[in-house]
Amino acid sequence: MLMIVGLGNFGSKYANTYHNLGFLAVDKLADTLNIKVHRAECKSLTGLLSLNDEKIVLAKPQTYMNLSGDAVKELLAKYKASSRDMIVIYDDLDLPRFSVRARSAGGPGTHNGARNIVSEIGTQEFFRVRIGIGDSDEDKREYVLSSITNSDMLKFDEVLTGLAGTLKEYIIKRDEDKLLRDLNSKDGIK
Repeated sequence: MLMIVGLGNFGSKYANTYHNLGFLAVDKLADTLNIKVHRAECKSLTGLLSLNDEKIVLAKPQTYMNLSGDAVKELLAKYKASSRDMIVIYDDLDLPRFSVRARSAGGPGTHNGARNIVSEIGTQEFFRVRIGIGDSDEDKREYVLSSITNSDMLKFDEVLTGLAGTLKEYIIKRDEDKLLRDLNSKDGIK
Protein backbone atom coordinates (compact mmCIF):
# COMPACT_ATOMS: atom_id res chain seq x y z
CA MET A 1 0.00 0.00 0.00
CA LEU A 2 1.21 3.45 -0.92
CA MET A 3 -0.78 6.64 -0.50
CA ILE A 4 0.36 9.89 -2.11
CA VAL A 5 -1.52 12.93 -0.83
CA GLY A 6 -1.25 16.38 -2.37
CA LEU A 7 -2.38 19.29 -0.21
CA GLY A 8 -4.37 22.25 -1.45
CA ASN A 9 -7.70 24.02 -1.22
CA PHE A 10 -10.69 22.80 -3.21
CA GLY A 11 -12.61 24.93 -5.70
CA SER A 12 -11.78 26.90 -8.83
CA LYS A 13 -10.96 30.01 -6.78
CA TYR A 14 -7.80 28.31 -5.53
CA ALA A 15 -7.00 26.08 -8.51
CA ASN A 16 -3.75 27.70 -9.64
CA THR A 17 -2.51 29.24 -6.41
CA TYR A 18 0.87 28.65 -4.80
CA HIS A 19 -0.90 26.87 -1.92
CA ASN A 20 -2.28 24.30 -4.39
CA LEU A 21 1.04 22.98 -5.63
CA GLY A 22 0.36 19.71 -3.80
CA PHE A 23 -2.81 19.24 -5.85
CA LEU A 24 -0.96 20.16 -9.05
CA ALA A 25 1.77 17.62 -8.21
CA VAL A 26 -0.80 14.84 -7.72
CA ASP A 27 -2.50 15.82 -11.00
CA LYS A 28 0.83 15.65 -12.85
CA LEU A 29 1.62 12.25 -11.29
CA ALA A 30 -1.87 10.98 -12.19
CA ASP A 31 -1.30 12.06 -15.81
CA THR A 32 2.06 10.26 -15.80
CA LEU A 33 0.40 7.08 -14.46
CA ASN A 34 -2.62 7.51 -16.76
CA ILE A 35 -5.18 7.47 -13.94
CA LYS A 36 -7.97 9.86 -12.95
CA VAL A 37 -8.24 11.44 -9.51
CA HIS A 38 -12.01 11.90 -9.36
CA ARG A 39 -13.47 9.35 -6.94
CA ALA A 40 -15.09 11.06 -3.91
CA GLU A 41 -14.27 9.31 -0.63
CA CYS A 42 -13.02 10.20 2.85
CA LYS A 43 -13.38 13.96 2.26
CA SER A 44 -11.03 13.59 -0.73
CA LEU A 45 -10.83 12.99 -4.43
CA THR A 46 -8.85 9.82 -5.10
CA GLY A 47 -7.44 7.80 -7.93
CA LEU A 48 -6.46 4.14 -7.58
CA LEU A 49 -3.85 2.02 -9.27
CA SER A 50 -2.77 -1.57 -8.68
CA LEU A 51 0.82 -2.41 -9.45
CA ASN A 52 2.42 -5.76 -8.66
CA ASP A 53 -0.50 -6.62 -6.36
CA GLU A 54 0.01 -3.37 -4.42
CA LYS A 55 -2.64 -0.67 -4.15
CA ILE A 56 -1.49 2.89 -4.93
CA VAL A 57 -3.85 5.70 -3.85
CA LEU A 58 -3.48 9.28 -5.07
CA ALA A 59 -5.51 11.73 -2.99
CA LYS A 60 -6.44 15.40 -2.92
CA PRO A 61 -8.25 16.27 0.35
CA GLN A 62 -11.36 18.35 -0.26
CA THR A 63 -11.22 20.06 3.11
CA TYR A 64 -9.62 23.43 3.45
CA MET A 65 -5.83 23.26 3.83
CA ASN A 66 -5.74 23.64 7.60
CA LEU A 67 -8.17 20.70 7.98
CA SER A 68 -6.24 18.31 5.71
CA GLY A 69 -5.63 15.96 8.63
CA ASP A 70 -9.34 15.08 8.79
CA ALA A 71 -9.24 13.62 5.28
CA VAL A 72 -5.83 11.98 5.74
CA LYS A 73 -6.93 10.27 8.95
CA GLU A 74 -10.03 8.86 7.21
CA LEU A 75 -8.01 7.68 4.21
CA LEU A 76 -5.45 5.90 6.39
CA ALA A 77 -8.26 4.17 8.30
CA LYS A 78 -10.19 3.15 5.18
CA TYR A 79 -7.15 1.68 3.45
CA LYS A 80 -5.74 0.20 6.69
CA ALA A 81 -2.49 2.04 6.00
CA SER A 82 0.10 3.34 8.40
CA SER A 83 1.56 6.82 8.25
CA ARG A 84 4.78 5.21 6.91
CA ASP A 85 2.79 4.14 3.81
CA MET A 86 2.13 7.78 2.92
CA ILE A 87 3.85 10.59 1.04
CA VAL A 88 2.42 14.09 1.54
CA ILE A 89 3.24 16.82 -0.99
CA TYR A 90 2.81 20.51 -0.22
CA ASP A 91 4.12 24.03 -0.84
CA ASP A 92 6.69 25.57 1.50
CA LEU A 93 7.31 29.29 2.04
CA ASP A 94 10.60 28.54 3.77
CA LEU A 95 12.22 26.96 0.70
CA PRO A 96 13.55 28.82 -2.35
CA ARG A 97 11.07 29.04 -5.19
CA PHE A 98 11.13 25.99 -7.52
CA SER A 99 13.21 23.87 -5.14
CA VAL A 100 12.07 20.44 -3.97
CA ARG A 101 13.05 18.85 -0.66
CA ALA A 102 12.01 15.64 1.00
CA ARG A 103 12.20 14.12 4.48
CA SER A 104 11.16 10.73 5.71
CA ALA A 105 9.81 12.16 8.99
CA GLY A 106 9.98 15.25 11.18
CA GLY A 107 8.08 18.30 12.26
CA PRO A 108 5.56 20.09 10.06
CA GLY A 109 7.36 23.44 10.06
CA THR A 110 5.17 26.46 9.39
CA HIS A 111 2.70 24.71 7.06
CA ASN A 112 -0.82 24.59 8.54
CA GLY A 113 -1.92 21.60 6.46
CA ALA A 114 1.07 19.54 7.59
CA ARG A 115 0.53 20.68 11.19
CA ASN A 116 -3.09 19.51 11.05
CA ILE A 117 -2.07 16.12 9.65
CA VAL A 118 0.42 15.62 12.49
CA SER A 119 -2.25 16.67 15.00
CA GLU A 120 -4.94 14.38 13.55
CA ILE A 121 -2.88 11.24 12.98
CA GLY A 122 -0.77 11.69 16.10
CA THR A 123 2.65 11.21 14.51
CA GLN A 124 5.31 13.00 12.50
CA GLU A 125 6.40 9.69 10.98
CA PHE A 126 5.40 10.16 7.35
CA PHE A 127 7.32 11.01 4.20
CA ARG A 128 6.87 14.54 2.94
CA VAL A 129 7.83 16.34 -0.25
CA ARG A 130 7.98 20.12 -0.02
CA ILE A 131 7.89 22.38 -3.07
CA GLY A 132 9.52 25.75 -2.46
CA ILE A 133 7.50 28.82 -3.25
CA GLY A 134 9.89 31.30 -1.61
CA ASP A 135 8.76 34.07 0.63
CA SER A 136 7.23 37.33 -0.43
CA ASP A 137 6.99 40.86 0.90
CA GLU A 138 3.21 40.41 0.69
CA ASP A 139 1.12 39.18 3.56
CA LYS A 140 1.92 35.44 3.74
CA ARG A 141 -1.75 34.41 3.56
CA GLU A 142 -2.39 36.64 0.55
CA TYR A 143 0.75 35.38 -1.16
CA VAL A 144 0.07 31.63 -0.81
CA LEU A 145 -3.52 32.15 -1.99
CA SER A 146 -2.54 34.32 -4.96
CA SER A 147 -2.53 32.95 -8.50
CA ILE A 148 0.77 31.60 -9.73
CA THR A 149 2.17 33.97 -12.34
CA ASN A 150 2.45 32.69 -15.91
CA SER A 151 6.26 32.71 -15.83
CA ASP A 152 6.29 30.88 -12.48
CA MET A 153 3.74 28.36 -13.79
CA LEU A 154 6.04 27.46 -16.69
CA LYS A 155 8.91 26.76 -14.28
CA PHE A 156 6.68 24.94 -11.76
CA ASP A 157 5.39 22.77 -14.60
CA GLU A 158 8.99 21.65 -15.27
CA VAL A 159 9.51 20.99 -11.55
CA LEU A 160 6.26 19.02 -11.26
CA THR A 161 7.04 16.99 -14.38
CA GLY A 162 10.40 16.01 -12.91
CA LEU A 163 8.81 15.26 -9.54
CA ALA A 164 6.18 13.05 -11.21
CA GLY A 165 8.90 11.09 -13.00
CA THR A 166 10.84 10.60 -9.78
CA LEU A 167 7.71 9.49 -7.89
CA LYS A 168 6.74 7.11 -10.70
CA GLU A 169 10.16 5.48 -10.45
CA TYR A 170 9.71 5.20 -6.69
CA ILE A 171 6.28 3.58 -7.11
CA ILE A 172 7.87 0.94 -9.33
CA LYS A 173 11.16 0.35 -7.46
CA ARG A 174 10.26 1.38 -3.88
CA ASP A 175 13.76 2.58 -2.95
CA GLU A 176 13.21 5.28 -0.30
CA ASP A 177 16.92 6.11 0.02
CA LYS A 178 17.13 6.79 -3.72
CA LEU A 179 13.94 8.84 -3.56
CA LEU A 180 15.44 11.01 -0.82
CA ARG A 181 18.70 11.40 -2.75
CA ASP A 182 16.91 12.32 -5.98
CA LEU A 183 14.55 14.81 -4.37
CA ASN A 184 17.25 16.42 -2.23
CA SER A 185 19.75 16.71 -5.07
CA LYS A 186 20.92 20.12 -6.16
CA ASP A 187 18.06 20.44 -8.64
CA GLY A 188 15.50 18.78 -6.38
CA ILE A 189 14.60 16.31 -9.11
CA LYS A 190 16.46 13.99 -11.46
